Amino acid sequence: MTIHIEDLHFKCIIGILDFERKKEQDVIINIALEYDFTGSYIDYAKLSDYMVKQMQEKKFHLIEDALEYFRDNLKENFKLIKTLYLKISKPSILPNARVSVSNSFQYNS
Repeated sequence: MTIHIEDLHFKCIIGILDFERKKEQDVIINIALEYDFTGSYIDYAKLSDYMVKQMQEKKFHLIEDALEYFRDNLKENFKLIKTLYLKISKPSILPNARVSVSNSFQYNS
């Protein structure tokens, strides 16, 4: 089974530049995760809330830092995840482009 959460958007502090540390900016997250549905399920509303809360609380310096954090912590909180694709975008940082970083992770059961 694959869950897709597309274009989850919110504001948070993220970045290394001085102005990025002072003012929240737009962030968009896209997630695809696979798990074995055997009556137990992953609550995508809780997953979405968790992602937003962590991004807002942690105030990551780099998108890459956020990807590594979620690679290491999502499985702890959502134990059924087998594979994870995560893309984090900053749509407003450049005037003519959306900047994103993504990665895929496979977890051992």
